[in-house]
Amino acid sequence: MSDSRFSTSWALVLPALAVTAVCFAVPVANVLRLSFVEPAAGFGNYVELVAEPLYRSIAATTLRMALATTAISVLLGYLVAYVIAHTAPRHRQWLLLAVLMPFWLSVLVRAFAWVVLLQREGLVNAALMSLGLVDQPLALLRNETGVLIGMVHYMVPYAVLPLLSTMMGIDHRLVPAARACGAGPVRSFLKVFLPLSLPGIVAATILVFILSLGFLVTPALLGGGKVVMVAQYIEFGISETLNWGIATALATCLLMLVVFSLALVAKLVPADKLFGAK
Repeated sequence: MSDSRFSTSWALVLPALAVTAVCFAVPVANVLRLSFVEPAAGFGNYVELVAEPLYRSIAATTLRMALATTAISVLLGYLVAYVIAHTAPRHRQWLLLAVLMPFWLSVLVRAFAWVVLLQREGLVNAALMSLGLVDQPLALLRNETGVLIGMVHYMVPYAVLPLLSTMMGIDHRLVPAARACGAGPVRSFLKVFLPLSLPGIVAATILVFILSLGFLVTPALLGGGKVVMVAQYIEFGISETLNWGIATALATCLLMLVVFSLALVAKLVPADKLFGAK
């Protein structure tokens, strides 16, 4: 690349870098600074995060819910993406529209909808009892079950999109070719289609996991105060107890976990293969 082209490239990139630095890097650096200086300078906040059982319990709950949400969302997302990818083009656009529609609804609206559906007198319990599957209403609210349902419902579209992008880039003649060579449908899927869709699985997994770590509204409403995740406690520490040191230390740990996850996926799958890139 010539010097003039190099200079032109930097001239185009620098404004975006400046905006990123002002709107993202500076606030993040301030959060990091507060975690070391509030209420006293040092590593006291991080030591307390490790030593205090309450913070360990909140971290464990967050990781457990994020991992469960990721596993279920990616599995459901894979099934949905597979169906869409193998549907006729005239029907595919309607299925894709159905996947995208939840993005137009506020997370608050969706959480309140699940409160109505999952309560003891709600539609879900009424349907289960009318079918004779249960004798009494199930406890689906104010526990991890309700939070998991709400989180999975929110995250499935995020899993579908990278999976569908990868699947659409797979040559669909390969599976019939494997079948023609004597492989059965299951073997053709496991040996041909599944390995080729692996970049999409990795991309969907990391995307859903990272987003699941920061849930606030859904656990607050569906958990009823009994399921506390890191984002909730950060908000509580900043707005209620004014414990900025612990809150910013938790936020920093959450950010480091996200960075570590991105670094890990970069080692596992080249960036040019993620999200169906050619």
